[in-house]
Amino acid sequence: MDEDSHYQIPDHVTEIILESISDGVFTVDHQWRITTFNRAAEQITGIHREQAVGKHCWEIFQSNMCEEGCALRRTMKQGKSFIDSSTYIITKEGRRIPVVVSTSLLKDTKGKTLGGVETFRDMSLVEELRKELERRFQISDIVSRNPGMHKIFRILPQVAESDSTVLIQGETGTGKELLARAIHGLSPRRGKPFIAVNCGALPDTLLESEIFGYKKGAFTDAARDKPGFLSTAEEGTILLDEVGDLSAAFQVRLLRVLQDKTYQPLGATKPIKANVRIIAATNRDLADLVEKGLFRQDLFYRINIIRLTLPPLKERREDIPMLVKHFIGRFNRLKGKSVTGISQEALSILMFHDYPGNIRELENIIEHAFVLCPEGEIQIHCLPENLRVSTPRPVMPGSMDAAIKSTETQVILDTLERNSYNQLATARELGIHKSTLFRKIKSLGIDMSGRKGRSGRAQQR
Repeated sequence: MDEDSHYQIPDHVTEIILESISDGVFTVDHQWRITTFNRAAEQITGIHREQAVGKHCWEIFQSNMCEEGCALRRTMKQGKSFIDSSTYIITKEGRRIPVVVSTSLLKDTKGKTLGGVETFRDMSLVEELRKELERRFQISDIVSRNPGMHKIFRILPQVAESDSTVLIQGETGTGKELLARAIHGLSPRRGKPFIAVNCGALPDTLLESEIFGYKKGAFTDAARDKPGFLSTAEEGTILLDEVGDLSAAFQVRLLRVLQDKTYQPLGATKPIKANVRIIAATNRDLADLVEKGLFRQDLFYRINIIRLTLPPLKERREDIPMLVKHFIGRFNRLKGKSVTGISQEALSILMFHDYPGNIRELENIIEHAFVLCPEGEIQIHCLPENLRVSTPRPVMPGSMDAAIKSTETQVILDTLERNSYNQLATARELGIHKSTLFRKIKSLGIDMSGRKGRSGRAQQR
């Protein structure tokens, strides 16, 4: 038994094992020169072992870890192993490959340290699947996991392909202009201009000259012709934001553009043909304004051919972690910072905030955090003071898990209520199978007893 317990695997067997595994493996001596290089390492890097052995490891891999934070260097210095560190390597052809590496000391049978050993796994397929999954939750610069937003995502290509007028409704800060840009970017007009006009920010006289333009001599200061936004956006798209704030007089002029596809600059004697797609946006209920006589019914019908309604952020809390990650990535690029993420405690506060300013408010919060925390993780002290004071925090441990669980529960409850607690209809709206919904209801501890309505099966009869 003692002989069995001290049995050593012959070197040729060890070599066979190393050559058979799919992970790349290499070893280095104390001078960081590569001493072994297996077949998988050759396949992943595109470098033959004859070229690798004897070279310094950083000459072969050109990893971002080589510059700082080398896992193998830390292993050699601290004498402990590191598991699954994410990095990338540069192949012989210059291709960047994402990998995860694990490192440990290389010792002989007597325990003497000979150098270090590193295994690395090609994560290209996993990374591609991750990107594909992210693409499912993103169109243009809009990211969302919300079922209501996914309904918009599904029809957006068809909406963009058509040339019909679109009405986008939603509270201030929900991303109406982003959605309009996404429509333009997916449309046949994407190579032409996109012009956004805030109709609520300009008085009638100025708005008229800005949109329609004017001819020389049209008024005292008109020293030369000035093209309007309709002319500038020719063959492209124009977004008329806050159309609910238009005066009755201007509504008439806009109606003519939509009916006849013509407009007349100030001081002009002939109308001009307009080849432009119009997208209207508002944070007001236009149907209610029509009933009150504040918005023309015929204009409403002209712009309400396709209506897209953006939910406020408080109704799509499941999007907050994804949006935070999106904004961190953007500000890192714009500001040249190196913020790595956000702490669970800070994200938990963001999950429980009500966001009267919607996505724009969340974006401002992250930008504020970048000022106070230019690197590392965003912590609670990086958030605006009013947010830290006013937002309740969960008292249970694992606050991030609790926040996500609470959000998911609320989303399911809201959807159940909208569908009169019909589980089949609820599952359809959420885009999941009914059995998945049943498991979530059970795992989240949602009490269905005493709820009004019947089960999906009963209602189908």
